[in-house]
Amino acid sequence: MADTYIKRKLQNTIKKYLNAFPAVAILGPRQAGKSTLVRHIIKNIKNAIYLDLERPSEVQKLTEPEMYFNLHRDKLICLDEIQRTPELFSVLRSIIDERGKNGQFIILGSASRDLIKQTSESLAGRIAFIELDPFSVEEIVPPQDHTVLQKYWIRGGFPRSFLAESDDVSIIWRDNFIRTFLERDIPQLGFQIPSVTIRRLWQMCAHQHGQLLNMSSIGQALGLSHTTIRSYLDILTQTFMLRILPPFAINVKKRLVKSPKIYLRDSGILHALLGINNMDDLLGHPVYGASWEGMVLENILQRTQFWAASFYRTSAGAELDLILEKGTKRIGIEFKASLAPQVTRGFWNAIDDLELENVYVIAPVEESYPIHKKVLVSSLHDFLKTM
Repeated sequence: MADTYIKRKLQNTIKKYLNAFPAVAILGPRQAGKSTLVRHIIKNIKNAIYLDLERPSEVQKLTEPEMYFNLHRDKLICLDEIQRTPELFSVLRSIIDERGKNGQFIILGSASRDLIKQTSESLAGRIAFIELDPFSVEEIVPPQDHTVLQKYWIRGGFPRSFLAESDDVSIIWRDNFIRTFLERDIPQLGFQIPSVTIRRLWQMCAHQHGQLLNMSSIGQALGLSHTTIRSYLDILTQTFMLRILPPFAINVKKRLVKSPKIYLRDSGILHALLGINNMDDLLGHPVYGASWEGMVLENILQRTQFWAASFYRTSAGAELDLILEKGTKRIGIEFKASLAPQVTRGFWNAIDDLELENVYVIAPVEESYPIHKKVLVSSLHDFLKTM
C-alpha cells in the first residue's frame, strides 16, 4: 500500500495556484493524503525542499528561519504540519514580500484557517487556501462498481483505512487514528480537554449523525454547559471531523426548523465510533440510512464548495435533505439508502414550498431514472457528473 499513489482531483488545481500565488495552503484532516500529494507534485520541481515540522531535526533547521529561507531563496519550500510552528507566519510574510514572486511556499496543516489564525492575518492576499479531504468516490470508486462502493462506505476515505488489506486491519487503523487524534492532535493545537470527555462527545455526535443537533441533551449527558459543548463542537468542526449543516434560512412563509444538522465527515470514522466493522453490522444498525446520507453529502459538498448548502425542514413536516444554491440556481436533493427508493409527502411538499425545478433522489441504484418531470433518481456518480 505504501507504494500506491492515487491521483487526487485537486492535483492540477494546486499546480495552477502555485503559478498564481506566492503561497498555497493545503488544509485538511491528518492522514488525508496531503503529504503524499505534495511530495508527488514537488518531485518534478527542481531543488524543491520538503520540511516535516513534526520531526525535531527538521524544526531545528528553522532555528533562524529568515536565514534558512534566504539561503534557499530560489527554491519552492514545503512546510508540513505548520500548526506546530505558528510563529513562522510573520517571517513568511516578510520573505514573500521581499521576493515578490509566486510559487514560494506550500503550507500543509491539519487544522482550518480559523484555528491557524496567523495564516489569514499575516498572509492575507498572498496565499490561496485549498481543502484536501480524504478520498472521494470519484477518485477511487469505479462507476457502477457496488462492491468497491460498499467498501468505501464502510471504511471511509482515509487512504490507509480504504487501502487496508482487510476490514479488520482497516478498523484497527481507524481505532488508532481516533486515539491519536484525541490524545495527541487536540493537545498539540493548544486545547487542554480530557480525551475521555471529547471521545464521549464524539461518540454522542455519532449517535446523532444526520439528526438535528441538540446541544442541551449532549450537555446534560456529559455534565457540561451549553457554551462548553459549543466550543468543543467547534474544535471537532475546525479539525475536519464534524460538519454542521445549517437549516434553510430564506423566508418562504413557513415555520422552519432552526436547529442545524450534525454529521461526521468520514463514514469510516463514524462506523468505528459506533462499533460497526462490516456491511453486515451496518445493515442491522439504526444508523444505516443516516450513514449513507452523510457519505453522499460529504462527496457532494467536496464537489460543490462554491455553492451554499443547507437542509429544508418545516414544523409541518416538509423536508429535503440538502439544498444547494449558487446565484439564481437552486437544487434539491434527497438521500435514500435503498435500491428502490420511496419518497414521502413531506418531500413533495418541500418541492412545492421552494418551487424547485431540479430535484434528485440519490440512491445506490445502477442507472438513473425519472419519477417525475422535476425529480430524477440518480446514483452518486451520475449526480456528480452534472455538477
